[in-house]
Amino acid sequence: MWLREYTPADCEQLAELFYNTVHSINAKDYAEEQLNVWATGRVDLQEWNLSFLKHKTIVAIKNDEIVGFGDIDDSGYLDRLFVHKDYQGMGVASAICNELESSVQGKSITTHASITAKPFFQQRGYRVVKEQKVIRQGIALTNYVMEK
Repeated sequence: MWLREYTPADCEQLAELFYNTVHSINAKDYAEEQLNVWATGRVDLQEWNLSFLKHKTIVAIKNDEIVGFGDIDDSGYLDRLFVHKDYQGMGVASAICNELESSVQGKSITTHASITAKPFFQQRGYRVVKEQKVIRQGIALTNYVMEK
């Protein structure tokens, strides 16, 4: 596996990886109606691309396939971190996180972690600041504001 910077040509694949990961990996912690409002399958690719370009965005590649991605902004907010369903537990998220965290050295890092991702971040030294409910299309999703 190797890591590289995001390019706009990646955007559509990242949106697809996001959808598939949420609907497979996060299904153990969220109901189907929650998954459907979290990852609708219709992201605004132009908006995502601009966001990825503004942030430090890292893409993980294995066997010529994108297997994960993550992004962090200048303030230390780790926005997205997703790993392909077939590459879970192989160090992909850790490698991406190492790269993202080192890009904002000296700053505290904050993320909004899903129920599924919470243990991963706790193992990396993040602590829960608060549990929160995010409402999407009238459906509540639990996540955690976490900080390192």
